Amino acid sequence: MKRYMSLWCGMLLLLLTSLAHADLTIEITQGSDRATPIAVVPFAEQGAQLPTDIASVIANDLERSGQFKPLSRDDLIATPSASSEVNYRDWRAVDADYLVVGKVGTDGSIQYELMDVYGQERMLGKVINLASPDQSRAAAHRISDEIFEAITGIRGAFSTQIAYVTSQGVGEDIQYGLQVADADGYNSQQILSSDEPILSPAWSPDGQKLAYVSFETGRPAIYIQNLASSQRVRASSFEGINGAPAWSPDGRKLAMSLSKDGQPEIYVMDVGAGSFQRLTRSDAIDTEPTWAPDGKSLVFTSDRSGGPQLYRYDLASGEAKRLTFTGNYNSRGRFSPDGETLFMIHRGSQGFQVAKQDLETGRLTTLTDSRADESPSVAPNGTMVIFATQQGGKGVLSAVSADGNASFRLPAAQGDVREPAWSPFLN
Repeated sequence: MKRYMSLWCGMLLLLLTSLAHADLTIEITQGSDRATPIAVVPFAEQGAQLPTDIASVIANDLERSGQFKPLSRDDLIATPSASSEVNYRDWRAVDADYLVVGKVGTDGSIQYELMDVYGQERMLGKVINLASPDQSRAAAHRISDEIFEAITGIRGAFSTQIAYVTSQGVGEDIQYGLQVADADGYNSQQILSSDEPILSPAWSPDGQKLAYVSFETGRPAIYIQNLASSQRVRASSFEGINGAPAWSPDGRKLAMSLSKDGQPEIYVMDVGAGSFQRLTRSDAIDTEPTWAPDGKSLVFTSDRSGGPQLYRYDLASGEAKRLTFTGNYNSRGRFSPDGETLFMIHRGSQGFQVAKQDLETGRLTTLTDSRADESPSVAPNGTMVIFATQQGGKGVLSAVSADGNASFRLPAAQGDVREPAWSPFLN
């Protein structure tokens, strides 16, 4: 128990130190050589003006996915607003594989079309009616989702959200906040403010609640908060450690790490009944549980082999099997949506980096080249992983594509940011 409390306090001290001395930035840090060229033409305005540059949001969404390379506006050979105005030969000349055009109607509605340049065909064409101009940015993300799926066959995740923890101030005057923002970092809203640390936000599968760890009473406790009503309940506040909450795929259970019986072990709480079931029983530190997509097993971090490694607990048999063997440190496992890949923090030659392991072959691949990565969270379509890291002495939220070929940094509110969590699909 002393060993774990020492580790917990050390990690918390490191978190507080880094939180107090960092800002966020936004930039594309690495583009993919295999990105598909696409032209997104500025949308024509037929009288009504929206507060959002629809084409710019679409282009930025697609570029951040790592799978598309939008042409710069200086390279656009023409500015059509409808497919009937498109000369496909012109767009082949600038090597655009796809073309997006559109217009804002006099009533504020948004009309867009997607064309396959080389196939010379219209792939999509829709009209989106807005209840108010304030919905224009959300509409742009929805268009990005539809374009992404039409071309790749993968559901777009641009209309999702991210949760993260911020802090502002120094020393004993640090103020912590739990924030929720759009997946591109915009429209940030504070869900909780506290004078004490907040850790490990986790989305419920329906996207309506967040579970998190708060130290507001002077010791860690797990809370569940409804995002719409702001109502919350304290789910776990035993003596010792209450940490790392993780929702089951059906939303009925919450896995967590508790030290109420001595060593930190993995427990599962029935959210409706409020009852607890202990899963692991070892002399090691067992923490950071995450559910497999099918709900039949959990992966957790344990030092039972001498250093942090990932283990899989089968709920039917009650047996735990070690999954990671590459290197002496692998932690914070997170499944891909199909359950075939496990993302994690791996200590390599350069430091702590985001990595992935193919669960069939056991092959581990490092995805980032930074040195202080932490808290990976996978997009609900499996194409990107968001994580916290340090860059140039500053704390940033970063994201990397699942193949490691593209990466970017996200904008966020002022203050330092850690503990990102990507939401499920919200509609």
